[in-house]
This record gives sequence, C-alpha cells and structure tokens, in this order.
Amino acid sequence: MRGLLLPVIAVAALLCFATAVDSLDSGRSEEDLRQLEETLRRSCVACYAAEGVYPPDLDYLKERYGLQIDEERYTVKYFAFAENLMPDITVLENEP
Repeated sequence: MRGLLLPVIAVAALLCFATAVDSLDSGRSEEDLRQLEETLRRSCVACYAAEGVYPPDLDYLKERYGLQIDEERYTVKYFAFAENLMPDITVLENEP
C-alpha cells in the first residue's frame, strides 16, 4: 500500500503543475489580446491628434505609425465609418 502512495502523489503533483501552467498561459494570451487592442486604439487616437482624422485602415497605421501585428496569431477587424469617428476595432486570436 505504501509503495503505491508515492507514485500517486507524484502524478497528482504533476497534474496540478500542468494545470497551473496551462492556466498561466491562458491568462497571458488574454492579456496579450487586450494589450494589442489597446495599442490599436491608442494609435488611432495618436493619428487623430496629429492629423485631425482617424486612420482609414490598418495599413495606414502600419506605414505611418510603425504599428506591428502578429498576423499569424491575431486577426484584426478594422472598420472606419468616418474620418471624425473612432473606428470599430475587434481583435481575435487565431486558432493554433
């Protein structure tokens, strides 16, 4: 009986560790997503402050403001309705 207890405890500890690592990774992904969306919004506001209009598309931000997006990891939906209204920005994480 005692000989089985140690392996069972070791397996349980490994499962707890694996679960904790997975949870940390998930939290980091959500934070990265939030930071990218915030960076996009700040870039739009910086453009509006400097030029008096919001950027017409993402390429404009990339070319003039140095915005970089990991397009393999994220899909960005960017819809600008008017030059004086904040664009609608949605950031989605791509499936691995």
